[in-house]
Amino acid sequence: MWALRRVSLPLRKQGFSVGTSRACCANLELPITYIQDKSFFLESPQLGSDGFLPSKRLYTTNVLSKFSVDRCSLSSQAGTESSGEEDDLEDGFSKLETPPTAEVVQASNANDENEDELVSGPEISDDEADIEPSQNELELSEIETDPNDKLSPRRRDVSALFKAILEFPGLSVHSALDKWVKEGNDLSRAEISLAMINLRRRRMFGRALQLSEWLEAHKQIEFSERDYASRLDLIAKVRGLWKAEKYVEMIPQSFRGETIYRTLLANCVGANNLKKAEEIFNKMKDLEFPFTSFTCNQLLLLYKRLDKKKIADVLLFMEKENVKPTAFTYKLLIATKGESNDIAGMEQVYGTMKSEGIEPDITVKAVMAKHYASGGLKEKAEAVLKEMEGGNLKENRWACRALLPLYAELGQVDEVGRVWNVCMPKPRVEECMAAIEAWGKLNKIEEAEGVFDKMLKTWKRLSSRQYAVLLQVYTNHKMIEKGKDLVKRMADNNCEVGPLIWDALVKLYVEIGEVEKADSILWKVAEKNHKKPMFSSYMALMDQYSKRGDIHNSEKIFYRMRRDGYTARLRQFQSLVQAYINAKAPAYGLWERMKSDNIFPNKALLGQLSQVDPFKKTAVSDLLD
Repeated sequence: MWALRRVSLPLRKQGFSVGTSRACCANLELPITYIQDKSFFLESPQLGSDGFLPSKRLYTTNVLSKFSVDRCSLSSQAGTESSGEEDDLEDGFSKLETPPTAEVVQASNANDENEDELVSGPEISDDEADIEPSQNELELSEIETDPNDKLSPRRRDVSALFKAILEFPGLSVHSALDKWVKEGNDLSRAEISLAMINLRRRRMFGRALQLSEWLEAHKQIEFSERDYASRLDLIAKVRGLWKAEKYVEMIPQSFRGETIYRTLLANCVGANNLKKAEEIFNKMKDLEFPFTSFTCNQLLLLYKRLDKKKIADVLLFMEKENVKPTAFTYKLLIATKGESNDIAGMEQVYGTMKSEGIEPDITVKAVMAKHYASGGLKEKAEAVLKEMEGGNLKENRWACRALLPLYAELGQVDEVGRVWNVCMPKPRVEECMAAIEAWGKLNKIEEAEGVFDKMLKTWKRLSSRQYAVLLQVYTNHKMIEKGKDLVKRMADNNCEVGPLIWDALVKLYVEIGEVEKADSILWKVAEKNHKKPMFSSYMALMDQYSKRGDIHNSEKIFYRMRRDGYTARLRQFQSLVQAYINAKAPAYGLWERMKSDNIFPNKALLGQLSQVDPFKKTAVSDLLD
């Protein structure tokens, strides 16, 4: 029996717990419409011999009835959504665990990131960034990379083919490749692979897709399943899930294996498309593909964002199918425990991870420290941070970018200065961004601007991602003029103003009360660009309209989110219903709308809906009727 099963506690009282039974869900109560007083025990064939609790598992009947383990499938009807507080985790560009799918590298080292080809995706939560800062791409290797490791020389190489593609006038990769071949240059698989890696690291997914298409059209290489998976991943990123699904049908049947479907599953998770992800999972089950830790971890990642009550079901499924948890599994569970303010549970997962022989890396320790700090456990947070430093910060330089915002979270100005002094002689881009964020948290605006100026002097061109960090500092401090000046500097430096900057600008105007101006900005960029605004941009506006009781504009934002491809979520309906409450107006048809979107209200939303129920009976209404 694997060590995730240690604590047997009812779902409705406890966050998902690592114990003798299985991990339960977030510490959220079930909706009041569910039967909560019926439960039963399943006996485990084994008993813990190391001091753990007896191996009896308590499950609510609701969970087991909605998740059929025997069928090995999932349904979007199962369980309920997480609470409104947890649904503040906005849609995010998925931080994916590394699967063996395509020739992709992780984009953690974005020093020379080019956002001209950035395909806008929804953003990730802070915790997910902490969990796996370098896992937002699919990768060829079966081995999950360690964020502590330095980049290998191979990963630092720049392909000559990649340079030729960038230097060719215009954006036509096909023409650049025709010229490359005509000049007799090398077009080996090794050169192609490195060029693809370079393009993906810089998030130039559009050009990477053109490269893949040209290779197949000109039969330069014999496509394998992983080459098709690479194409599939790029199509999903550039053209969307619908086109990606269509492409699967075009892949030769002999290459349409498990790698193809889990690549599609990973992109469904990246788009936070719960219904489609579960559909793909069930398709994999019907095709009798073996279940892997990667596949299960994708579901855990998705449910961590959208429906924590299903986490327990996935863990039970993993046990039944004998799928062993990986380091990434534990990272997700630790983060979810922390989000649920279950510090004891978080520590227990951490201990289980170590007892299973999996050494926690810096990202796990960073998540632990963050939740210790937010929980007021300053001494524990400091102890973890010192452990991350490893005694000699200069030798453990890779820890600096994680340490800077964490020390700022603790309000320790001197410690932030000490860590930054280690980086300052030869700073890395990610360290500079972390320092700007840290100084901003400490209200040290001049210091944050100083770091940004150093970045401008050190690197020829910064991406919008780097500008967005300082712009966020200005937003948090309502410094509207400085924010405007920074955006003008971006334009002067030929840096594209993309979704990250739009998001910061929208929030900046919202913060100072100019909601209509923020709405105008969002409408313009959505109409004039092929990239869609971020989920949080829309929600910042919708929440403000909701506070005002402005039903018309709340519904308008809801509609625009749907039009731009965001699937409906509990978070949106909570904000929309609040608009009706504040307007003191009845809400007709909301139940039907939620049902059509497979949205199941939690207790908080049920309470909101009861306030705007147009058919609610009261003592007065009974008399009048």
